[in-house]
Amino acid sequence: MVFLAAACSSSDSDPGSGDGAQQSAPGDAQGSASASPSPTVRAAAYAKLPQACKVLSGKVLGELVPEGVKSAKEGTSSDLSTRASCSWSSLDNNGVKGSQYRWLNVSLLRFESDVSRGTGEEQAQEFYQKQVRDAQAVPDAKNTKAEPVAGTGDEATVVRYDLKKKEGAFKQQTVVARVENVVVTLDYNGAGLAGDRTPDANALTKSAEKAAKEAVAAVATANGADGGAGGGSAPSASSSPSASKSPGKPASPSDSASASASASESAAKG
Repeated sequence: MVFLAAACSSSDSDPGSGDGAQQSAPGDAQGSASASPSPTVRAAAYAKLPQACKVLSGKVLGELVPEGVKSAKEGTSSDLSTRASCSWSSLDNNGVKGSQYRWLNVSLLRFESDVSRGTGEEQAQEFYQKQVRDAQAVPDAKNTKAEPVAGTGDEATVVRYDLKKKEGAFKQQTVVARVENVVVTLDYNGAGLAGDRTPDANALTKSAEKAAKEAVAAVATANGADGGAGGGSAPSASSSPSASKSPGKPASPSDSASASASASESAAKG
C-alpha cells in the first residue's frame, strides 16, 4: 500500500509528462506573425523636376510673351524637387490704340510613392483630375470649354473661358498635363487693354498647348533616359493635392506680381 501510493505521487508530479509538455509557448504565434514582410509600393518614375524658369525655349516664350521673355519670376518653394513654378508677363503698348497684355505661368508638382498614400502616379492622377475640375469651376467665368490635348504626357486637358475684369476682357487658357508622377499646369491669358482688340482665343489656346508639350518634355529630360526612378524623398504635407490652390483665375496687370509669387503652390494658378 505504501509503495503504490509513492508510485502514484511520483507519476502525478512529473513536469515533463502529460499534454502540457506538447504545447508551444504562448508567444510563438505572435513571433511568427511579426516576421511577415512590411508593405511596399512601386517607386515613382521621376525623382526630380526641371528648373521651372527654363522649361520653355526662347522661341516659345517669344510667341507667348513677346515683351516679357526676360521677365521670368520664380515662385517660392520649400522643396524645388517636388514643387516649382515660374511666371512671365508681357505688355505691348500700342499708344493711342491701347496695348496687348499677356501672362504666363508654369507650375510643376511631383509626387513620390508612399505606402499610406499610394504610388506617385496614382497621387498625380488624382491631382490632375482635381486641377481640371477646379479650372472648370472658376467664379464668373463665361463660355467655359474643356478639351483633351493629344501628344502631351500621359494625359492632358485644356480648359478655356472668358473672364471680364476691370482692365478688360481676358481670354484664359489652362492646360493641365500629367506625365507619370508629375503634373504640369500651364496658365496663359491675354487681353486687349485701353481699347485694343481682344486677342483670338483659338490662337492663345494653340500657343498654350505648344508650351505645355515643351514643359512636359522638359520633365523627362531632367530625369535622363531612365526617368531617375525612385530617387526622391517622401512628399511633404505641402505637396499633397489638398494644399494646392484652385487653378484658372487669370492675372491682370494689377495682380500678376502677387499671382506669380503664389504660383509655386497650385498647378493651375501656380
